Amino acid sequence: QVQLVESGGGLVQAGGSLRLSCAASERTFSSYNMGWFRQAPGKERKFVAAIGWSGGTTYNADSVKGRFTISRDNAKNTVYLQMNSLKPEDTAVYYCAATLPGGTWGSGSWGQGTQVTVSS
Repeated sequence: QVQLVESGGGLVQAGGSLRLSCAASERTFSSYNMGWFRQAPGKERKFVAAIGWSGGTTYNADSVKGRFTISRDNAKNTVYLQMNSLKPEDTAVYYCAATLPGGTWGSGSWGQGTQVTVSS
């Protein structure tokens, strides 16, 4: 299992920006597809964005398209989520996840999460 540690969360006003980072312990990090998910209080965890192992393919949830960008630096074993034009409804705990190609997110590795709070 890959160990994942998220950072970069915090409190920001609506319209502001944050960049989340997720550092992986695995030296074969570049073999993993990486994703970001979020869970708001009282709601189920939802997909936010994902990036393929090479960084050449990305996916975004409709709710964040045009505002969030996922990227990765395989030399640093880190995946990022740049969040711009933040809205109060983006408030949630954000989780990083890793899975090998062909695997499922549920069977992959997860971080502990980082809190993002957007004030109106």
